[in-house]
Amino acid sequence: MSASVAPTPLESRASGPLTGTIRVPGDKSISHRALILGALAVGETTISGLLEGEDVLNTAKSMRALGATVQRTGDFAWSVRGVGVGGFAQPSETLDFGNSGTGCRLVMGAVAGCPITAVFDGDASLRSRPMRRVLDPLALMGAKVIAGGEGGKLPLTLQGARDPVPIEYRTPVASAQIKSAVLLAGLAAPGITTVIEREASRDHTELMLKHFGAEIVTTAEGAHGRRIALTGQPELCGARVIVPADPSSAAFPVVAALIVEGSDIELPDVMTNPLRTGLFTTLREMGASIEERDVRGDAGEPMARLRVRASRLRGVEVPPERAPSMIDEYLVLAVAAAYAEGTTVMRGLHELRVKESDRLEATAAMLRVNGVKVKISGDDLIVEGRGHVPGGGLVATHMDHRIAMSALVMGLAADQPVKVDDTAFIATSFPDFIPLMRKAGADFA
Repeated sequence: MSASVAPTPLESRASGPLTGTIRVPGDKSISHRALILGALAVGETTISGLLEGEDVLNTAKSMRALGATVQRTGDFAWSVRGVGVGGFAQPSETLDFGNSGTGCRLVMGAVAGCPITAVFDGDASLRSRPMRRVLDPLALMGAKVIAGGEGGKLPLTLQGARDPVPIEYRTPVASAQIKSAVLLAGLAAPGITTVIEREASRDHTELMLKHFGAEIVTTAEGAHGRRIALTGQPELCGARVIVPADPSSAAFPVVAALIVEGSDIELPDVMTNPLRTGLFTTLREMGASIEERDVRGDAGEPMARLRVRASRLRGVEVPPERAPSMIDEYLVLAVAAAYAEGTTVMRGLHELRVKESDRLEATAAMLRVNGVKVKISGDDLIVEGRGHVPGGGLVATHMDHRIAMSALVMGLAADQPVKVDDTAFIATSFPDFIPLMRKAGADFA
């Protein structure tokens, strides 16, 4: 079980313009996948720009425990020597993922295709989160949970399949984690493993599997869905991976610059994969000034330098089909909506209820305690923007890094300071968030 972290409260106050260049950390989704696929490849994988937050470091530790050689070779630079598909060794220790649902669920998929048994655990927040929807398809492939908490919750012991079976699986919700777990287990299965999505989720796993040499074909399925077919038992080859800056982390300084008068910032090398940029699309619809420059790409992932300037925002309606491309960004979008003129309606947010906390309820509570009118209707969040936020509230983060960062952003333009009960968990995804924002002009105390 992860060691408890002492609460670190912080207050965010109205600031002068935010300026300069803010280099946000490497993308967490790409960082997890680079380590896992590097560990399943033959030969050396070199990774630059890796996010060195707690979530990713726990994935690196789990890859070592499963037999791969994982070394830090410089700042944000790592080397992985893999064991090959199906080659994970029996770990002698519990695989502890701390706060990371992504790392835990993806590694469950990778372990499910190997004839080994592993114990999965995490912190109090991760222990409360559902794992059954990942474990169910893995069971169809031959993996078994031989010990675990009620409803498939951590801690649990997973026995991988000795002879994994390829399946055709239709995901019940748009979830890159479910899809990725099935595909990672399918690497060790003979024949074709197929995942069918009604709504397309993030495609980082598919792009990176191709980069490492897997045969994987994606075709359209219905109006918004995809069918992904993976040929099993490939020999993945070590590769060079450049990790782009994380758009989910960039979301916080982007919204901060939009709401703080006179702000003008740049963020280099931010991933612009269209399945990850729903927030930027929505903010532009609200009137945001977000420009893309120096567009380039690596391993199938596009990236660009963003220039963001303070803007007068207006309320919009966000369609439910956009949710998969911005599911982690709705919290900070709600902050932007509070500063907009008019009502913003965000539809189809059921997935927010099964994150690090019930993010739908927590987001509404964050806004209400700071004087913003907000309501939840089913799975929709409705924010009545008045162009300013009264502030003055104490935000309960529920050990959720994104609630903490969203609340700190909200305080930068509020009439009264916004207090946050705990910022310690920000380190799981954006370790330098507070110093980087202070350097740009943010008033955190």
